[in-house]
Amino acid sequence: MPAQRRTTLALAAMPIVFVLLWSTGFIGAKYGLPYAEPFTFLFVRFVLTLALLIPLVLLFKGSWPQGGGLWGHIAVSGLLVHGAYLGGVFYGIYLGMPAGLASLLVGLQPLLTAALAGPLLDERLTRWQWLGLALGLVGIVLVLGSKLDPGAALFQGFGVPALLAVLVALIGIACGTLYQKRFCTGMPLLSGTVVQYMAAGVLLGVGALLFEQRDIDWTPTFMLTMAWLVCILSIAAILLLMALIKRGEASRVASLFYLVPPVTALEAWWLFGERLPPVALLGMAIALSGVVMTVKGKQHAAKGTAKVPRG
Repeated sequence: MPAQRRTTLALAAMPIVFVLLWSTGFIGAKYGLPYAEPFTFLFVRFVLTLALLIPLVLLFKGSWPQGGGLWGHIAVSGLLVHGAYLGGVFYGIYLGMPAGLASLLVGLQPLLTAALAGPLLDERLTRWQWLGLALGLVGIVLVLGSKLDPGAALFQGFGVPALLAVLVALIGIACGTLYQKRFCTGMPLLSGTVVQYMAAGVLLGVGALLFEQRDIDWTPTFMLTMAWLVCILSIAAILLLMALIKRGEASRVASLFYLVPPVTALEAWWLFGERLPPVALLGMAIALSGVVMTVKGKQHAAKGTAKVPRG
C-alpha cells in the first residue's frame, strides 16, 4: 500500500478511534469510583499520567510553549478540558448519576459549542449543519431515553448536586475546546498537554484536600482501571483530541461527541448485560447521520449554492 494512501486512511480513522477511546472513560469511572473518591481518583490519575508523559517529551526532544502568555492560556484550557470536564463527570457519577445519563448530558456539547463558536471564533454553521446537530441530539435521546424518565431515573439515586456537576463538565469541555482553538494554536502537542495536566492536577488536588478523605482501595480492578485511564484516555485519547482540534473547526470536532453516548451504551451492553432495544439501534443510526451532516454540511451547502442562478 502506498505511503500516501496509508496516511489518508490513518487520518480518516482518527475520529473513529477517538470516539471508541473516549467512550470508555464513562465505563472506567463506573469501575473505579467504588474504590476512590472522584477528586482523589483524578489527582492520582494525573500524577501517573505526568510521570509517563514528561519522559516522552524529553525522549522526543519536544519544544516547550514559548512565552508566559501561551503557558497561561494552555493552563486555562487544561483547567477547562481536564479539570472541569473530568471533575464534573466523575463527581456526578460518584453522587449516583448513571454513567449513561452523564454521557448523554455531556453529549449535548456540540450544540453549546456551535452556539458559542460563532461569536468567539467567527465560525458560521449552515442550516444543513444545524439540522445535523439537531438530528444528533434526537439520536442521543432515543438511545438513552429511558434514563430521562423523571419518575424512574432523573430524581432517583441522585440529586441536584450531581446534575450540576455534570453541567459543569458540559460547560467546561465546550468552553475548553473553543478556548484552545482560539488561544492555543501555537501549543506544542506533548509539552502543552503536560502543562494542561499540571494545571488540572493542582485544581483536583486542592479539591481532594478540601473535600475528601483521600482513601484508596488498591484492588486489582481499581489498578487495571487506572492503568487504562492513564495510558489510553489521558495520553492516547487526549493527544488524539488535541490533534483533531488542531486539524478542524471546533464545531466539526465537537460533533464527534454525539457518537459517544451510543458507543457507551454498546459497551455497557457488552460489559454489564444492558439490553439495547430496537429504538436504541435506530437512535444510533440517527446520531451517526447527524454527525455526517454536521461534518459535511459546508461542502453540501457550497454545492447547492453554486447551482443557484444569479438573477
